[in-house]
Amino acid sequence: MSRFITHHTPIAGLLLIERKPICDERGFLDRLFCQESVESLLAGKMIRQINHTLTHQMGLVRGMHFQHPPHAEIKIISCLKGKVWDVAVDLRKGSPTFLQHHSVTLSEDVPQSYLIPEGFAHGFQALTPDCELIYFHTADYYAAAEAGLNALDPRLVISWPVAISGRSKRDVERPMLTDSFVGIDVT
Repeated sequence: MSRFITHHTPIAGLLLIERKPICDERGFLDRLFCQESVESLLAGKMIRQINHTLTHQMGLVRGMHFQHPPHAEIKIISCLKGKVWDVAVDLRKGSPTFLQHHSVTLSEDVPQSYLIPEGFAHGFQALTPDCELIYFHTADYYAAAEAGLNALDPRLVISWPVAISGRSKRDVERPMLTDSFVGIDVT
């Protein structure tokens, strides 16, 4: 029996995974990842890295981050504490949803994970103080492949749900997109 139910979003490949915890009077057991259950979603790749983040400040925005091929990665993101508004932007060259985004609210109270395929930029906004996320990645971090979009780029049309209380210096300095950006080739 699978402990995961997959829900499609309006953007092809971008998925919401509903987890089914086992609960009793002691508490719960929540399986965050199972290779066998999600292997068909990982395009033959294995999880290579797991990261845990803490964001102290409500309203803070992290992102929009991605890695260029051949270091592009699939990410599975879950919220362990607090609540975030999690956003993925389609950067796939030739995609019918190029530069469109989809967002979900991830929270410690709702057992869901967001699967973001290769070719997407990812970011989030903390909706509560002290948010903790866990990320499962199919590629190791590779500094030379790191890239990002400016979360306030008007071409992305992202309406952040609460006033932005801060961003990292690196994220603030990300340039706005130009007409010459045609996407990234992940094929």
